Amino acid sequence: MPAPEELIRQVPLFSTLDKSEIQGVASSMKERTFNEGQEITTEGEHGVGFFVIDDGEASVTVRGEQRTILRRGDYFGEIALIAGSDRTATVTALTQLRCLGMTFWEFRPIVESNGRIAWTLLQSLAKQLHAIEAAPKAPA
Repeated sequence: MPAPEELIRQVPLFSTLDKSEIQGVASSMKERTFNEGQEITTEGEHGVGFFVIDDGEASVTVRGEQRTILRRGDYFGEIALIAGSDRTATVTALTQLRCLGMTFWEFRPIVESNGRIAWTLLQSLAKQLHAIEAAPKAPA
């Protein structure tokens, strides 16, 4: 596995950070491995983890409908951490999946102490909201 700093540097959320900030984020993250078919997050359940994919693929589903496939450098889990809410989607490993993860109590101070991360995260959430609002509505 490449050094965690290399992976973190490639994640758009952290791309504006300098070397010492990247090292700080990387040192807060722990490696986690999930088996093919394993649910990492479950829609509607509480969650405390934020994950960045290092290797493998995962499916994102909302109300049973597949929304996207996540790959190396993609991240998930930030919405539940920020909102303090239940998971908005189910993320399932399509292959063996290796991630770097951190908990809310590790994630929050990083975001609070770095306006660039906070702004990038805000932009990302706004884009997700826009995509949801622009999606065709299911028949009632």
